[in-house]
Amino acid sequence: MTDENDDRTPRQSVVRIPGSRRARLTPVPGSDPTPESAPGEPTPPPARSKGPKGPNDDQLIQDVPPHY
Repeated sequence: MTDENDDRTPRQSVVRIPGSRRARLTPVPGSDPTPESAPGEPTPPPARSKGPKGPNDDQLIQDVPPHY
């Protein structure tokens, strides 16, 4: 197997950004580089269990994990 580059096909190139630690790729030819918009409606809260409520259930439901 050989890696033959076809010089006729355009390729992405790496662009260095001054002051940044990361580089960017140029958009793929024929793609749309604009980001997709997020949905306008918020997600509904999760369904609660139908069992008896414990003393700290309200606090646990309101807490958000740190990665959110």
